[in-house]
Amino acid sequence: MKHFERITFNPVVMGGKPCIRGLRVTVGTIVGLIASGHSRQDVLALYPYLEADDITEALGFAAWRAEEIELPLAAA
Repeated sequence: MKHFERITFNPVVMGGKPCIRGLRVTVGTIVGLIASGHSRQDVLALYPYLEADDITEALGFAAWRAEEIELPLAAA
C-alpha cells in the first residue's frame, strides 16, 4: 500500500473507514463534497479543523484506491 501520512484506519472510528488524521471525517465525505461541486474552501469552512493538505491527500488516496487491483487468493 502506498504511504499516506494523513489517512488513518481505526476500527473504532467510523467503522474503520479511511479517515483524516484520526478525525471523524472520512475520505469518502471529502471526495463526495468535491465531486458534488463544493470547492476546497467550502470543505474547509464546513470542517474548520481540516487543513488544505488533508483535502489533497484525501483526493490522492481516492485516486490511488480507484486504481488498486485486488487479486483473489489462490485456493490451496
